[in-house]
Amino acid sequence: MSTFDRRKMLGLLSVSGAAAAGLLPAGAVWATDGPSSYTPTWESVDQHPAAPEWFQDAKFGIYWHWGAFTTPEYGYEWYGREMYNDGTGINNHHKATYGDPRTQWGYTKFIDGGVDKAGNRVQFRPVLKSQGGKFDPNEWVQLFKNAGARISGPVAEHHDGYSMWDSQVNEWNSVDRGPRLNLLKLFADAVRGQNMKLFVSMHHSFNHNGFFRFVPQQSDPSLKKLYGQLSRAQEDQLWFDKLKEVIDQAQPDIIYHDFALDSPGYCHGDPGPCAVAEQQRLNFLAYYFNKGLEWGKDVVTTYKHFDRGFHNASAVEDYERGGPADLVYPYWQTDESIASGTWSYTKGISYYSSQQMIHQLIDRVSKNGNMMLNVAPTAEGEIPQAQRNVLNDFGTYLNRNGESIYSTRAWAVYGEGPTKMGGGSFVAPKVGTNTDIRFTRSKDNRVLYATVLGWPTGTLNITTLNSNRINLGTLTSVQLLGSTAGTYVNLPSRTQDGSGLRITMPSNAPYSAPAYVVKLTFSGAIPTPGGGTGGTIPTGWARITNVATGLVLDSGGNVASGSPLKQWNSGSSYNLQWQLVDVGSGYYRLVNRTNGMVADSWGDTANGAIAKQAPWNGGNNQQWRLNSMGNGRYQIINRGTGTCLDSGGDTTADSQVKLWAPQSSTNLQWTITAV
Repeated sequence: MSTFDRRKMLGLLSVSGAAAAGLLPAGAVWATDGPSSYTPTWESVDQHPAAPEWFQDAKFGIYWHWGAFTTPEYGYEWYGREMYNDGTGINNHHKATYGDPRTQWGYTKFIDGGVDKAGNRVQFRPVLKSQGGKFDPNEWVQLFKNAGARISGPVAEHHDGYSMWDSQVNEWNSVDRGPRLNLLKLFADAVRGQNMKLFVSMHHSFNHNGFFRFVPQQSDPSLKKLYGQLSRAQEDQLWFDKLKEVIDQAQPDIIYHDFALDSPGYCHGDPGPCAVAEQQRLNFLAYYFNKGLEWGKDVVTTYKHFDRGFHNASAVEDYERGGPADLVYPYWQTDESIASGTWSYTKGISYYSSQQMIHQLIDRVSKNGNMMLNVAPTAEGEIPQAQRNVLNDFGTYLNRNGESIYSTRAWAVYGEGPTKMGGGSFVAPKVGTNTDIRFTRSKDNRVLYATVLGWPTGTLNITTLNSNRINLGTLTSVQLLGSTAGTYVNLPSRTQDGSGLRITMPSNAPYSAPAYVVKLTFSGAIPTPGGGTGGTIPTGWARITNVATGLVLDSGGNVASGSPLKQWNSGSSYNLQWQLVDVGSGYYRLVNRTNGMVADSWGDTANGAIAKQAPWNGGNNQQWRLNSMGNGRYQIINRGTGTCLDSGGDTTADSQVKLWAPQSSTNLQWTITAV
């Protein structure tokens, strides 16, 4: 730590923000951005870069829910819980098919095997194709790679306590029981054999936080372990020990965590804390990050966006079956399932359409996120044809249009059109229209991709690119991405006016696709929307400097919501860097590079009120317009209060920024300079 000053260190706490904006060069070596080792404290682990460049480049991955819970192929992946929940559909089915779960057929029989009421032998025991069965992990992963996934891997343990690796701390594992296969190793070898990043999904925090809450108390120590009935301290230690084994055995690039790290109220009626002990969470983070350094790899871990178990300075927030409604920083991830009602295979399973799923990917990437798509293999280890059809459609789309997805970054505006997608978790996927557009940009900020979610008949009008918002003087070419990768259809006829950029399209779509990509190439940096014909506002990170004091707008680092904005001497700290994100109608949100929060008036209309910061909520108090005073100077005026950011003329570093009614004083004037 001695090699960094305090402000530099604080800036590094959320280096993911830099990655989210795509402003680091393609060859950036992320391992050098953190310390040389980590200790199990928040101060230490939060120096870990959350979203390295390879992660932001990958965009799309595929994983799967498959295990002992798949064996009945009924209900959904929580079968092991609901079979004990009297009166539920799964409970009734279980009693009719297998017997009473408490006295005749407990969950252990899906692992160790048993005979159902019809006389059938039932067990989670997939057999490799090479041994006469139907399961071929290499064939699975080849399918996923052909679908365009850059990341892949299994759920290594679900809530049911059954480990899919050669565990020495949990006798309930796939080597000692069930298929007698080290499934995690088989999948890891297959993924790495395709030169993909290994994703390992861990859901075991809910095991001892209520998943088996309807199971009677056990006296056998082994059953206590399976059903999450050990002491709290033992369970928390086991949680860490399992992760340590996964890290040591598989060396995953990403470890995904489901809920119950620290999410009180989310454990479905369980009266416990719905959490893992904080020290064990820190032990995991420090151990994994140190192993990443040892391996020379930039590792990633994720957590649910509503969970408090990790921090977004060092881990990636995940939205389940959804995503944000707008651009969100720092960089994030969504996990989505190919099926509407379950994450694991069941007989009669229903699927979303290819168009729904591909439109979700396009939308999520435009809003600064990745998408992990879940598939649902059968108990015997086959990927059903209906799922293969969706994956094949992904492959066709991404093979043709991959340059608009892979290695891109979010632009200043995510998109336009009538169809609003996302807005949180558990939001049903939507199909866009031919007036819905989503934007991405190249990392060098010279190419803007406009993906239209349907074929635009006759003329495509991109309203975001109207002459009142953006100067297109440096636009050199407009092309439609062709039917094969690297081919293009020139679109030379275009006009810009106050209602948009109108591009004449071919009379008929040159191929059938769920979306079409228009590539706009500029001779220099993509202009910033909102500037109109005189716009010079940087699209990336910038310093906002007060004209009167010469000091720079400063967040103060990873501070609490509601903390005051300050001024500081100009420097390289990320605390002093802001991105002006266009929110429409001439307003911006001012996003800090270190903490991802935005400038906020707090609704205080009084002269001299303190300007503050908070997570983005879309309100008028967090929206600002720029009033040009000439010579590159601007008043920064709040939409909610009508007052300006004001230095107060105080030249003392660390002085607070205030709000004041607009007037000509240079205390209220700022320059905005790209960094």
